[in-house]
Amino acid sequence: MALESRIPSGSIESRWDRTKFEMKLVNPANKRRHTVIVVGTGLAGGSAAASLGELGYNVKAFCFQDSPRRAHSIAAQGGINAAKNYHNDGDSVFRLFYDTVKGGDFRSRESNVYRLAQLSVNIIDQCVAQGVPFAREYGGTLANRSFGGAQVSRTFYARGQTGQQLLLGAYQALERQVDAGQVTMYPRTEMLDLIVVDGRARGIVTRDLITGKIECHVADAVVLGTGGYGNVYYLSTNAKGSNCTAIWRAHRRGALFANPCFTQIHPTCIPVSGDYQSKLTLMSESLRNDGRIWVPRTGGDKRQPSQIPEDERDYYLERKYPSFGNLVPRDVASRNAKQVCDEGRGVGPGGLGVYLDFADAIRRLGEDKIRERYGNLFEMYERITDENPYKVPMRIYPAIHYTMGGLWVDYYLMSTIPGLFVIGEANFSDHGANRLGASALMQGLCDGYFVLPYTIGDYLAKNRFDRIDPSHPEFRAAEDNVDSMTRRLLSINGTRTVDSFHRELGKLLWDHCGMSRNAQGLELAIGKIQELREQYWCDVKVPGSAADLNQSLEKAGRVADFFELAELMCRDALHRDESCGGHFREEYQTPEGEARRNDDAFSYVAAWEYQGVNHPQALHKEDLAFEYVHPSQRSYK
Repeated sequence: MALESRIPSGSIESRWDRTKFEMKLVNPANKRRHTVIVVGTGLAGGSAAASLGELGYNVKAFCFQDSPRRAHSIAAQGGINAAKNYHNDGDSVFRLFYDTVKGGDFRSRESNVYRLAQLSVNIIDQCVAQGVPFAREYGGTLANRSFGGAQVSRTFYARGQTGQQLLLGAYQALERQVDAGQVTMYPRTEMLDLIVVDGRARGIVTRDLITGKIECHVADAVVLGTGGYGNVYYLSTNAKGSNCTAIWRAHRRGALFANPCFTQIHPTCIPVSGDYQSKLTLMSESLRNDGRIWVPRTGGDKRQPSQIPEDERDYYLERKYPSFGNLVPRDVASRNAKQVCDEGRGVGPGGLGVYLDFADAIRRLGEDKIRERYGNLFEMYERITDENPYKVPMRIYPAIHYTMGGLWVDYYLMSTIPGLFVIGEANFSDHGANRLGASALMQGLCDGYFVLPYTIGDYLAKNRFDRIDPSHPEFRAAEDNVDSMTRRLLSINGTRTVDSFHRELGKLLWDHCGMSRNAQGLELAIGKIQELREQYWCDVKVPGSAADLNQSLEKAGRVADFFELAELMCRDALHRDESCGGHFREEYQTPEGEARRNDDAFSYVAAWEYQGVNHPQALHKEDLAFEYVHPSQRSYK
């Protein structure tokens, strides 16, 4: 299969503007004749559905929550990047582009990243017009703060609630189109299969999570904005409902899956507190602006932090990376936290934690200023840990947070199945091997508000769409496939819960394909995942029926997909004999312990083609060319 990325020619600065002009348009009367399905109503899906509805298309929007306001985008805390250069500190579109390509360790597509940086300035204007209450300076101008991987202040924020406020902006735009009759909402409804007719995506199969009813929905194009797959690890910062089912079922229908091993570990999370914890809590990266990260200089130091004098503390990020200090990118900060804990210098129960200390900032700025900037984050930390971070340092440790891998898409955000578009975290396109902080919200809104409305119109204008209905044989076959899998899961009646299998799978991945990997561990994990998957299909117990609300059944289908994805993640990590970004192979590191890429052999996107259950997937490669940001050893010293 040849991967046609459809990257425009010419200077990178003019590619998107020229592409927009050259795209075919759908006139207003014809837009009313087209139906588009959007799956997922977070920042990417919600902004896309609202924008397409406003353009005049008939949109069907699906979410498994009871309201789009419950999408996991609401949990994003720290901010959204944009190259506005309000601080006059040297920022520009090109610098944001440069930082993002470098931060992704030279494994992202330059043209997509430049477009993202270019459109970032429009996102802020759009959101301000919607009433998003960004923080402001005393004089009324929008405030910015710093984030990891950048030496300029370009991150717009609303205290520690940026995702929530941006989502409410997209939500009100979406509800306006619902009220206008352009968007039909399907809450508490989960996509379980993609329908492909004559090689094109023409619909989906869904299950009503309240009644259990399985239905087919027809459209001229399908958009997936369903987020990432971090919950494959069981413990992650993701909402418990976040899953890979929509993109994985599309993958099984022919959409290639790109770079699955590129998963991001967030350095600033509340440490695990017990064996039966069900998820982890993120503390915003923005806290690293004013918080200083340290551990005791000697291992086994059990003293209270207030009793450890300055000369017996190791501010290890400031020591090792003087140019960036505590604001190094997430992968660098995470690996260094793991390293000091592995040395026996970690703090808290089990020694799996480092201090994030605000004492200096409070002395310098006053507690009121810190409360103004981070008050809700401090409150959340205290509620969870029963420790007051104004008085004692926070304890943090890395955790699974974001996935840079996802379905492969071209420059137009279309997958290898014509008519199937993938946006936001569900695709692979913009972040390479490591996402810089405050770029997820930027990508989701960029795709939904400013890219997809153009590219999907080009697709619809260039193709003819025969009228089909849910009685079509492909629809019936897909519906029967979903019904068969549902009945199979309910009929096993084994002895183990879905969660027990998921927890065991997650630990396997974390141990062997988590913050660091090696060939021996990955080969071991692949074998154990296969064994566990076989056991799952023989011994899982799914109580209840398919004819009503059954959350065990919901989870059972998702975990079945996680098993297949987990194996692919390990195979992808095993084949990539290098370290880059969040993919850290222990065999490939510099003498200083930094990631060592192999650009000659692995400067490509690894896109995998599904070959059937128990068959190895086929690897396809999209070579990456770097014309503007030339690959170099990534240094933040």
